Amino acid sequence: MSQALYRKNRPKKLDDVLGQEHIITTLKNAIKTGKISHAYLFTGPRGVGKTSVARILAHEVNKLPYDDESMHLDIIEIDAASNRRIDEIRDLRDKVHISPTSSTYKVYIIDEVHMLTKEAFNALLKTLEEPPAHVIFILATTEAHKLPETIISRTQRFSFKPIDNASAIKRLKDIAKTENIVIDDEAIGLIAEHGEGSFRDSLSLLDQASGVGKKVGIDDIRRLLGIAPAEAIDQLIASLSSDPRELLSLLTNLREQGYQSAHLAKQLGQTLREQLINGSASLRTAQITKLLQQLLEVAGSPQPDRLLEVVLLDVVLNSGSEPQTPQVKPEKVAAKVSESVKTVKQSAPIKPANTEARVTSGSSALKLSQWPDILGDIKKSHSTLYSMLRMAKPALVDQKLTLTFKFAFHQKQVSESKNLKLISDVVKRYSQVPLSIVCITAVRATSPPEESNSPVETINSIFGGSEVLES
Repeated sequence: MSQALYRKNRPKKLDDVLGQEHIITTLKNAIKTGKISHAYLFTGPRGVGKTSVARILAHEVNKLPYDDESMHLDIIEIDAASNRRIDEIRDLRDKVHISPTSSTYKVYIIDEVHMLTKEAFNALLKTLEEPPAHVIFILATTEAHKLPETIISRTQRFSFKPIDNASAIKRLKDIAKTENIVIDDEAIGLIAEHGEGSFRDSLSLLDQASGVGKKVGIDDIRRLLGIAPAEAIDQLIASLSSDPRELLSLLTNLREQGYQSAHLAKQLGQTLREQLINGSASLRTAQITKLLQQLLEVAGSPQPDRLLEVVLLDVVLNSGSEPQTPQVKPEKVAAKVSESVKTVKQSAPIKPANTEARVTSGSSALKLSQWPDILGDIKKSHSTLYSMLRMAKPALVDQKLTLTFKFAFHQKQVSESKNLKLISDVVKRYSQVPLSIVCITAVRATSPPEESNSPVETINSIFGGSEVLES
């Protein structure tokens, strides 16, 4: 049976440890000067070298050679997850006073030390505070916040950091070359990215990918990880501004192809975050930030498929979409301003502005050109109502203002008496002629009758109807 890559490539000396130079330098100087602490605490995420450094350090202080098969009576490893009770710690406390068999120090490595019970921590505390001169404790944990402060304060703490992608990619390429694994640079990059700072996880994935074929490409890694193509994620984001049925169809197709909702939510979050940073997002900033928060909950949900659907439908049905203001570079703005000033200087005397578009109080009848001004006034006092009204298509016939909505949910909300009254009060500022306000939903001519049981039709049946208010 072949040995796993992560075991075969474990560091054998401190200089082999990847990405923890700040820790390695300090430990090497301590060994060189003989300033060895009686207790160390190694904290950090999984797969970054905590246990490997603990083993190497245990051998270095005793001037012993180290390899993966090294075993020594004076180096004792304890898994706190399976030895967490007070009895095991009492047994340890009784044995620490026994002198080393042949080494300078007796070293206890306690892995996942945060798993110890409260009673076990109390039993360990006294020994950790005043250990015999021949004993060194090395505690390792991924969850340092679960350790009592009394334990942390009696150790030298070293915080291991996630392995950066550049270092991981370089080491993965070296290992792939040594193991005769032919793999694309893009595939290596995706492996390092998926490891999320855990080099052990990256090595395990490289090991798995080595069995794919003669040459490993990025598509092979995507299939192994269940990552959907970037085009599919772009389509999902585009569907957030279109028909809910298109969104549901895309989600169904992706699930039928084997892509899990938890992974889709993660990819959506990453893509939306990138769009938010580079200013290319089609959704509003408030929508994106809310959506990013909701997507984080999908992976931990007992029903991730349903939760992802609800989260995305919420964007389509409730928020609507608003055209993103184009981002103009400062130099282009300066050029436009300069050109405008030059044009004004060369033009004829300025005429009074045309005020027809903004009809003041006392005017006889409402004009459709005043709708943007009405929306602006509503936005000042009721931003939620404004966000729904901006999705409506206004029409004015015989002093009857008809607001046509794409979705029945918006039509139903706006049709509430309090909302219609607010709209009517604002409209009165622009017209003295009484008019009625009607909210309707656009009829989908393309919807076949047999789809009456689709999610959209179900929503329509729940939120349908309209109300009329005479102003």
